[in-house]
Amino acid sequence: MELTENDIKRFQKAVSNVSPYNFCNYSYNSFYRRIDKILSDYKIGINELIDNVCSDYNYLERVVRDITVNTTELFRDVETWAHLRNALSTVYADKPSLNIWHAGCSTGQEVYSMMMMLSELGMLDRASIYATDINENVLNTAMNGRYKLHEISDSLGNFDKVFNTPRVTVDPRKYMELNKFKDYMQMSKSLMEKPLFLKHDLVTLSSIADCKFDLIFCRNVLIYFNHMLQTSVINFFANQLSDNGCLVIGRHEGMIGQSAAMFNKTGALYFKIKKD
Repeated sequence: MELTENDIKRFQKAVSNVSPYNFCNYSYNSFYRRIDKILSDYKIGINELIDNVCSDYNYLERVVRDITVNTTELFRDVETWAHLRNALSTVYADKPSLNIWHAGCSTGQEVYSMMMMLSELGMLDRASIYATDINENVLNTAMNGRYKLHEISDSLGNFDKVFNTPRVTVDPRKYMELNKFKDYMQMSKSLMEKPLFLKHDLVTLSSIADCKFDLIFCRNVLIYFNHMLQTSVINFFANQLSDNGCLVIGRHEGMIGQSAAMFNKTGALYFKIKKD
């Protein structure tokens, strides 16, 4: 039986009634596709799915993990990292400390990309890095810093594009162990110990630390929210940013209206406009 809009609303309401999760303001079309896939994978109907998430917390957590989309890679969208490197070298070069938040960090490749760039710029030691996601499984992968080499090998080319020039060569083995025989890439212990990884749901609009952030990454997350929730999250991020702090979003994401008026845009980088 085909899913209906009422089925989706019943599921969303049931989840919000029995847990802290609230999917009511997710983009309808993308959320519909996720639930439809779950029903197909689990070989059950929507009524059974609702009954199960209401009666079994572990089952609920499994469904939440399956709802979330976890796509990331090392130095994703190389052009964005070029803009970011320029910003770090100019806007933030003289800051004695940097607070950085990766919201929706997935399996952590972006977090490690950021730390490698900070290291090359001599800025890693003065950075405090927070990484959050709603999905505990991907957080565990991020904390372990270990990936299947064949799954991430294509993105290793991004490392060369970001760091290597005719005059400068950076060996990725400075930051990671690559083992083709055993098919893994293991991030260095020094990088793994740097971030604080936390489970966090952006929908709650709750702070994760008692500080303002110089950089907030939230890439390819907003596209899964409806317009109202997107606006709420962007406004929340603006309040979490320091003066002239920077919000980094996905290349195909954007802002309109009052949200856009709070930032100056450079590529996928949005610098908070300081209030007079």
